[in-house]
Amino acid sequence: MTFIKVEQHGGPEAYAQVDNEELVPAEGQILVELSVSGVNFLDVVQRRAALPTPFRAGVEGVGRVVSTGDGVTGFEVGTRVGWMAGGQGSFSQFALVQAAKAVPIPDDIDDETGVAALMQGITAHYLTTDTHPVTSGDVVVVHAAAGGLGQLLTQVAVLKGATVIGTTSSEEKAEIARANGASHVFGYEDFADKTLEVTDGIGATVIYDGVGKTTFDDDLKAVRTRGTIVVVGNASGPVEPVDVNTLNTSGSLFLTRPTVADHVRTADEIRGRTDEIFAWIRSGDLKVSIGARYSIAEVAEAFTALESRATTGKIILEH
Repeated sequence: MTFIKVEQHGGPEAYAQVDNEELVPAEGQILVELSVSGVNFLDVVQRRAALPTPFRAGVEGVGRVVSTGDGVTGFEVGTRVGWMAGGQGSFSQFALVQAAKAVPIPDDIDDETGVAALMQGITAHYLTTDTHPVTSGDVVVVHAAAGGLGQLLTQVAVLKGATVIGTTSSEEKAEIARANGASHVFGYEDFADKTLEVTDGIGATVIYDGVGKTTFDDDLKAVRTRGTIVVVGNASGPVEPVDVNTLNTSGSLFLTRPTVADHVRTADEIRGRTDEIFAWIRSGDLKVSIGARYSIAEVAEAFTALESRATTGKIILEH
């Protein structure tokens, strides 16, 4: 048995397989045998600099409970569970997970769907219900609309009655965005002008930007007066420091850079979000897309694909 470890910060080549030691759950923890884990940009941020090295890689997974620590209730041995926080070291056959951060996976949700609905599903949920409560009549721009988060954001916004404008880098990805409900799909180079064109010069109500550096200046042009720009990632690099007066001169704008950790602070909050997400999946209102599958030994290849921005849907690792 092995797990994936990062000894030094760097690119995907920094992932290394290491022999697994015996894991014993401490108080409040559960030991889980994983079936799948999720590939996320949070893992990239950790690998590049955010966590001190060395560390066990992987934050998200689905599997079955093997044993529980003291004080754990509600998780019997054999229960299928998932998590997108509190399970550092998820790129492994076994992982220790904080019970308060784990959620049961319903019997009618398979493991792949479950892991695809966690980090990105919860993110899509809080972005559209808390960061900017999307309502009928909103015009929503979703950057990277064919990606794992982008596809879920598009579907949820449409479910809430919004008109979605997606951005993609190719016609193939544009077709994926349209299939998820986007009314318009534009390229990154002209999305601002096109957004103003289709909204009669008014602009978007809210822009969800997971691209970052290369799109932010045009976000300021494409959003309406008193609109909201939500920076949710930095696939092209971090946004340059912003002069707050720019928000004034661009139309009294709102700008925020939220993180999922602040939206899953309690077990009730996590389960409240996943209950609604699983209900949407069960009803057919939300469909998850698995873009690629890799074995755990191919973790470097999986992240090379993710960071190339050539992927669509959720990338998972099979254990």
